Amino acid sequence: MSSTSTAVIVGVGPGLGMSMARRFGSEGFRVALISRSEARHEGYLKDLATQGIDASAHAVDITDRARLRSVLAEIADDGDIELAYYGPGPTQQPIPLTETDATTAQSAFDWVWPAIDMVHDVLPAMRTRGTGALLFAGGLSSVRPMPMLGHLALPSAALRNYAVTLNSALADSGVYAATLTIGGLIERGDIHTVVTADPARFGSMAGHTLNPDALAATAWDMYRTRDRAEEVFDAFSG
Repeated sequence: MSSTSTAVIVGVGPGLGMSMARRFGSEGFRVALISRSEARHEGYLKDLATQGIDASAHAVDITDRARLRSVLAEIADDGDIELAYYGPGPTQQPIPLTETDATTAQSAFDWVWPAIDMVHDVLPAMRTRGTGALLFAGGLSSVRPMPMLGHLALPSAALRNYAVTLNSALADSGVYAATLTIGGLIERGDIHTVVTADPARFGSMAGHTLNPDALAATAWDMYRTRDRAEEVFDAFSG
């Protein structure tokens, strides 16, 4: 990693995204945050600055694929992108698979295309340098039947397959790819806030939450050791 290496966090939020930014920033990376709205960026940057982390923030709706690719190019102009992390969650509401037609299923994949664009844009420079990493955050429905997620299980499985296949395709290239397969409510995240504020509707989440700092620590270990294509976090088992 060079002294100007950057960790790009796509889909940053107050939960896992910021934990990833803090962890990789604490390891010497410059951090570039990407999220849909700039409303929280000032707070995010102040948080990182108090820890001595050099960071920038960029407002991008990832479904605006041209804008995403433009911002990634701007970030790369300021220093090598050593890590690209894709962490946004789907924004659609689940539609039961028993009611899903091809058009509905296809729409769910709008969550996957920006991940592929991200890789397409940052991977060539990584391969030229012989170093870099691509990390993704996906859902447990990619490895376990979860009918309540309906058509959203389809892109989750696709993203997981994309990540683990990239891991094999990039073997011996110096570039690493892997996925965090997450089953549980991530503490401090927006969904966690909504769910825990209404236990009458959602029930108790005791025992079903995940600490984003622990997930980010695992992501760092995966980046450092490069010894596996996937780590599964399952707060629903047992």
